[in-house]
This record gives sequence, structure tokens and C-alpha cells, in this order.
Amino acid sequence: MDIKAFKMDGLGNDFVIIDRRKEDVSLSKEQIIKIGNRNNVGFDQIIFIEKKINDAFPIKIFNPDGVEVGACGNGSRCVAYLISKENNQKKIKLKANNRILETEILDEKMVKINMGLTKFEESKDIPLQEGLNPRKVSIDFLEKEYGFGYCVNVGNPHIVFFVKDCEKVDIKKIGPKIENHHFFPERVNVTFAEVADDYENIKVNVWERGAGKTKACGTAACATVVVGYLNGLTERACNVHFKEGSLEIFSDMGDCHVYMTGPVSDIKEITLKI
Repeated sequence: MDIKAFKMDGLGNDFVIIDRRKEDVSLSKEQIIKIGNRNNVGFDQIIFIEKKINDAFPIKIFNPDGVEVGACGNGSRCVAYLISKENNQKKIKLKANNRILETEILDEKMVKINMGLTKFEESKDIPLQEGLNPRKVSIDFLEKEYGFGYCVNVGNPHIVFFVKDCEKVDIKKIGPKIENHHFFPERVNVTFAEVADDYENIKVNVWERGAGKTKACGTAACATVVVGYLNGLTERACNVHFKEGSLEIFSDMGDCHVYMTGPVSDIKEITLKI
């Protein structure tokens, strides 16, 4: 069976996008895992666009391990750009896991998104093991070298550690250990962040839940600025830098929303052979 799809990326964070508005395509977990294999097509997330409900396009997002997730910032920006090309719309609303994501096409291939409400007050918000404080999470094998982690939910769960040199962190070694730690009942995305002296520029090293080390991660960038600003470690508006470029993040503590602006790639049509 051949399935028409699209391949896009945001700063190297790459996605397969399937439009289910015109053709009802269903994939099993095993098929998603097969497509996600880098020896096949490969992706950081696969995203399905559903038929419009009211004024928003529902999307469903899956990691390469075949597990559905609640948010993907860069992927959502790519989907918004793809839909905008249909009738030159500048503002697109998406719905991911009951969150309304408002997007705006600013310039050619630059897309801004309101990632919605951030949660960080209680352990159930993340979710985190009951009784733990999201703003000060100590993991025994990390505390001596990296100190405390800060947790936030930006549509999916994140923990962020602030370090002097994020590139020295062996994320492939310790990332899976943190992701699957018993503190996190739904597992967790992991970021090690390095803040410049101006408090406005941040380098990150990211391990994504269910995907591994990725070239970029929009929700990780959002999570880093939210907890950074909350704890006096960053400004509320920052540039978060990845290998292939940067994202502009603004954390609005007035309404607890976080905004992300950045580039998306060209749209490439592909055929998936199932």
C-alpha cells in the first residue's frame, strides 16, 4: 500500500505529515515504528492532520516508538505552514490533545505559535511522582554533578537542568535513564541548558521521550525559558540555539502561556510504502 505524505523539519527536527482530511489513513504501532526507523524514512515525530472541527484542525502526534504524545512545537509549526499554503491563510488554529494552538505565518517560512498554558505548580501537572516538588527535583545519580532539575508541562512533560557546558553532557548515556526514571509515570523529555551571560541566549542538549537525541525540540526550548525565567536564570524572552539555528521563545507569566517563533523547511512530498 502506498500512502501520500509530506516531509518537513524545523531546524533539523524532522516530521512525516499525513493529511487524513482527504483520505482516512490508519497505521498500526508497528507500522509507525517501521516508518520511523532511520534506515527506512525516519522521523522525530509523525503527525496526522484531521478534518477541521469548528475553527481548528485536530492533529495527532506519535513518536518513533509508536506512542502518541500531546505536543510537538516544531511539528505544529510545520503543519500550520503546510495548511497555510492551501489558501494563503496567515493564521491557523490547531488542536492537539485538547489544547488549542494558535499559529501565525509571519514571513516566508517563519511561523509563530502560542503553545498554550504551561503547568508547573503541582506534581500532577507534569506528571511527577506524588509528593515531589516540580521546581526542585533531585535525581540521585545526577545531583552531585548537575544539581536539581526543574519540571514543567508545556503540552508534554519536561525536566531541565542548567549547566556550564551542555555539550559536555553525555545525553545519549544519561538521557534514557532520566526519561525512564520512576519519578515520571509518563516518562519525560530531558534538557541540559547552558545560559549565556546576557541571560537571553541559551544553548541546549535535548533527549526526547520516545525519540532519543534530536537536532532540535520546540517544546524543550519553551520549557527551558519558562523554568529559567521562573527561577531567575533567564529573561522571559530568549533565543534558544540548536545546531541548525535558533528559536525565539517568550514566556508570558501573565497568562502562563509560552510563544515560539522560528523557521520551517520546504514542503517535500513523499510516498510511504506500507
